[in-house]
Amino acid sequence: MYSKCGSVLHAHKVFSNMPQHDVYSWTAIISAYADRGEVEEAINLFQQMQETGLAPDKVLFVVVLKACARLAALEQGRQLHSDIIKRGFQSDVIVGSTLVNMYAKCGCTEEARELFDNMSERNAVSWNAMIAGYAQNGLGNEALALYEQMKQDGMQPNNITFVLLLKACASLAALEQGQQLHSEIIKRGFQSDVVVASTLVDMYAKCGCTEDAREVFDNMSVRDVVSWNAMIAGYAQNRLGKEALALYEQMKQEGMQPNNVTVVLLLKAFANLVALEQGRKLHSEIIKRGFLSDVVVASSLVDMYAKCGCTEDARELFDNMSERDVVSWSAMIAGYAQKGLGKEALALYEQMKQEGMQPNNVTFILLLKACASLGALEQGKQLHSEIIKRGFQSDVVVGSTLVDMYAKCGCIEDARELFNNMSERDVVSWNVMLAGYAPNELGKEALALYEQMKQEGMQPNNVTFVLLLKACANLAALEQGKQLHSEIIKRGFQSDVVVSSTLVDMYAKCGCTEDARKLFDNMSERDVVSWSAMIAGYAQNGLAQEALALFEQMQREGTKPDEVTYISVLSACAHSGLVDQGRYVFDSMYKSHGVTPTKEHYACMVDLLGRAGCLADAELFINKMPIQPDSVVWMTLLGAARNHGHVEIGRRAFDHVVKLERKNAAPYVLLSNIFAAAGRKDELAKIRNEMKEAGVKKVPGCSWIEVDNQLHAFVVGDVTHPQSKEIQAELDRLVGLMKKAGYKPNLSFVLDDVEDKEKENALCRHSEKLAIAFGLVNTPSGTPIRIKKNLRVCGDCHNATKIISKIVGRDISVMDANRYHHFKEGFCSCGDYW
Repeated sequence: MYSKCGSVLHAHKVFSNMPQHDVYSWTAIISAYADRGEVEEAINLFQQMQETGLAPDKVLFVVVLKACARLAALEQGRQLHSDIIKRGFQSDVIVGSTLVNMYAKCGCTEEARELFDNMSERNAVSWNAMIAGYAQNGLGNEALALYEQMKQDGMQPNNITFVLLLKACASLAALEQGQQLHSEIIKRGFQSDVVVASTLVDMYAKCGCTEDAREVFDNMSVRDVVSWNAMIAGYAQNRLGKEALALYEQMKQEGMQPNNVTVVLLLKAFANLVALEQGRKLHSEIIKRGFLSDVVVASSLVDMYAKCGCTEDARELFDNMSERDVVSWSAMIAGYAQKGLGKEALALYEQMKQEGMQPNNVTFILLLKACASLGALEQGKQLHSEIIKRGFQSDVVVGSTLVDMYAKCGCIEDARELFNNMSERDVVSWNVMLAGYAPNELGKEALALYEQMKQEGMQPNNVTFVLLLKACANLAALEQGKQLHSEIIKRGFQSDVVVSSTLVDMYAKCGCTEDARKLFDNMSERDVVSWSAMIAGYAQNGLAQEALALFEQMQREGTKPDEVTYISVLSACAHSGLVDQGRYVFDSMYKSHGVTPTKEHYACMVDLLGRAGCLADAELFINKMPIQPDSVVWMTLLGAARNHGHVEIGRRAFDHVVKLERKNAAPYVLLSNIFAAAGRKDELAKIRNEMKEAGVKKVPGCSWIEVDNQLHAFVVGDVTHPQSKEIQAELDRLVGLMKKAGYKPNLSFVLDDVEDKEKENALCRHSEKLAIAFGLVNTPSGTPIRIKKNLRVCGDCHNATKIISKIVGRDISVMDANRYHHFKEGFCSCGDYW
C-alpha cells in the first residue's frame, strides 16, 4: 500500500520491522524501488534476498529484469538469465518476453531476437517486446518486417503494437508504411484509442505531413494533454510556430490544462521562429502556472531567449535558476556560441567545472564550435585533452566536431589525422572533412577524399554534393562538376533546391552561364538562394544587364530579395560601371524590401564608385557610413586607388587597413604597386621595409587547370611540374609571338629591385601564364582553356592573355578572386574594366 501510494520510505520502514521475510515481501519492496526508478537499489535488494537463501519466483524475476532493462544493466541481466534457466522459468511466456525486452533495452538486439525465435510460446507481449527493441535501437525496418511475420503467424496486434510500429515509421520518415498502418488501425477499431491516435498524429508530423496530422487530431473523439502536445510538437518540428501558438490558444479555450511538456514545445517553436514577444508572454504564463521551478522548462526558456538574441535575459534567467543541470549549462553555452560570444561560452564552461557540474557530449560539441568560430586553437586543444580523459572521443559527433574545429583553426593536417583515426565515421564526419578542405583552397584534396568515401561504401547525402560542387566551382573544375551532376541525377538529389542552386553556382563559376541558366529555368522549386546564385553568376561573368533583368523577374514572381541578392546585384553594377543603377539599387534596399545595408553592401558601393574612377566620392562615402568601416571596405578603396594610380588616397586607405589587419600582406602589395607605377622608388623601398618589419609574407599566386579530369596546380615561378621544360619552351615561343603582336611587359607589376630583364622573366612565370602554357601543350588545338586563380589577375597577365587568345585562336577563361574573364580573339569580356 505504501509503495503504491509513492511512499517508499514508509514501505521500507515497515519491511525492515517485519520479524521475517518471504519472497512476497521481498517482491513488494523491490517493486517499490523499481517503480520509483531507483533501479540500483532494487537490484541491490534482490542480491540481499538471494544471500538469505530465499529462492525468487518468476514474478520477482520479471520485476528485476525490468529494473535491469531500465538501467541497461546488461551483466546483471545476464546473471538473472542464468538463474532463470537453472530454475526452469525460461519457458514461461512472461519471463521469456521480459528477457527479450531486457536484452533489447541493453542494445543487444541480436541476442534478443535469438531468444525470441527460440521461445516455445509467444503472445502479443513477446512480439511487442521484440518490435520495441528494434524500434528503440533505430532498426525501424526490422520492426516493420517483424510485424509482417507476426501477421503471417496469425498473432493479432494490439494497441501497443501499433504505437510501437508508428514510432518506427516516424523515426524512418516512412510515410507510406505509416499510411498502411493507419488503414489497419481503422479496420481493427483502434483509432478511438487516444494513445494510438496521438501516435498517428506524431507519425504524420514527423513525416512532414502536418495537414494529415491535423486531420487525425481534429477527428479524435477523445483528446488528452499528450494529444495536444503531439500536434503542437508536429507544428514546432516543421517550423510552423504560428500554428503551434494558435493551437495552444485553442487548447486553453477548450479547457485543457497545458503541462510542462506543452510549454517546452512552444518555447522551442518560438526559439526557431525568433518570436521573442510570444516567448515573453509564455514566460509570464509559466510563472503563473508554477512551471518555472521545473529545470527542463527553465532551461528551455534560457534557450529561447538566447536564440532570440537576448543573451543578457538568458543569462539573468540562468543565474536565477534554483536548480541547474547539464542541459541548463549547455543551453547557456549554446546561446553565447550562437551569438559569436565564444569567449563568454568558454568562461561559462570554466564556471561550470568550478561548480562541480560534469559536462556531457553536447557541452563539448558546443564549446568546440565556439573555439572554431574564434579560431581559438589552444582552447580547442585543451578541450580535446578533456574529451579524451572523459572518454567522449569515440562519440562520432564529438569526433566530427573536433575535426571541424581543427580545420577552421587552419590545422588541416591535424584535422585529417584525427579524421583518419576515428573509430567510427558517418556521413557527417566525411562532410566535415570535405568542408575543411574547401575554405583552405584544397578542392583537389576534397575531390580525392570523395573518391575514398565511395570506396569505403559511405553513401553521400545532399550536403556532400553541395560541398563537392563548391570545391569544383572554386577550382573551375567543370568536367568533374559535370560528373557530379550526373551522380546527383542518379541519386535523386536534383530536386533538392539547395543542391540545384549549388549546381547553378558551379556552372556559372566555371564560366558556363548558359548551362547555369538552363538548369535554373528547369528547377521545379526556386528559393531566394537559387535566384541569388544565378544573379551572382551573371555578375561574376560581367553580364550586368542579364543580372539586373533577372533581379526584376525575381521580384515580379514574388520572391523577396535578401542581403545576398543585393550583394550580387551591386557587384554586377560595379563590374560593369553601372554607377547610376547601382546607386538606385542601394538606395532602394531598405525602402523596397526592408533590407538594412551591411558592411558588405557598403563595400560594394565603394567598389562601384572606385572602379568608375570616382575615388574622392568613394572615400567620402566611407567617411559618412553609419557603421564602422572594416578592413574589406578600406581594401576595396585601396584596390581602386591601385587601378587608377591615386597615390594619396591609396596611402590613406592603406593606413586604415593596416590598423585593422597588420598581418595582412595584400595592402602592402597594393600600395607597393601604386608606388612602383608612380615611379616613387624611395616610398616603395620604405613600404617594403615596413612589410618586412611587420613579418608579413605575400600570398603566392596559384592557378589551377583541369585536363583529362585531372587538376594541375601552378604557383608563381613554379619549376616542379613534370612537364616544366615543355611549359617553359611553350612560354618562350608565346612571348616571341606576343612581342611581334605588340606586347610590352608591364614591369611595374614586379616589385623586386632587380634588372628589367629579370623582371620580365618573373612576369613570364606568373601562375596563370604557366597554367595557360600547360593547357596549350596538353589539349587539342581549338579546345577552350579554363583557369582558376586564387588572386586578382594582374594587369600584365590580363593584357598578355588577350594577345595569347588571338595568337593561338583559343577561348581562354580565367576566374580570379573577383570575377570571370573570358578572353577571345584579343578581347576580354570585362572590357578591361575589372
